[in-house]
Amino acid sequence: MLSLQEVHLHYGAIHALRGISLEVQQGQIVTLIGANGAGKSSTLMAISGLLRPTSGRIVFEGEDLTHLPTHTIVARGISQVPEGRRIFPALTVLENLEMGAYTRSGAAEIRHDLDRVFQLFPLLQDRRSQPGGTLSGGEQQMLAIGRALMGRPRLLLLDEPSLGLAPKLVETIFEVIREINAQSTTILLVEQNAHMALRVAAKGYVMEVGRIVLADDAEKLMANGEVRSAYLGE
Repeated sequence: MLSLQEVHLHYGAIHALRGISLEVQQGQIVTLIGANGAGKSSTLMAISGLLRPTSGRIVFEGEDLTHLPTHTIVARGISQVPEGRRIFPALTVLENLEMGAYTRSGAAEIRHDLDRVFQLFPLLQDRRSQPGGTLSGGEQQMLAIGRALMGRPRLLLLDEPSLGLAPKLVETIFEVIREINAQSTTILLVEQNAHMALRVAAKGYVMEVGRIVLADDAEKLMANGEVRSAYLGE
């Protein structure tokens, strides 16, 4: 479904991505793990068109996305939940969700997907008239995921969905990630909680300083001694 081919990316003189190549198969959850500054978020932003690669190709369902603008990429079927949520704090929960469908037409289908989001996150339905900025951190994360789902993506990019959340909420978010995937949405997940990420993923990539240094099935990465020592706290 998604292929990155020798992608390089610079922030001025900083070489942030150094020849990233990876694949995501349809129906999978694939995770990127690594330390802060490894290039995980830059990889997602390059896929979304928020950052422009210096060289290399990003191909989604056979189409080269490398030079397309972000709104076109969203319309093609890729949505991103950014690190830090980045909801619209002055808009209501409902308005935030409606913003996620801005590339779409068809009121009936949009209402159907709104109902789907409320089934995944019943709390958001209770808060639908409340300004997004008044929600707790966990509630805002639910809203950010729901907003992305309103674009009806075939590929969902999740950037640090558990960041700053209490352990109980982390479990809830990952249960929802599994449910979204079970509903036929492919997921590329960036997550510092490597243990949780590898538990839900089929495949994982380990990034260090802008490079992929290890790629394998998630179960094999969980059993890898170096991964366990560096990222699983063992």
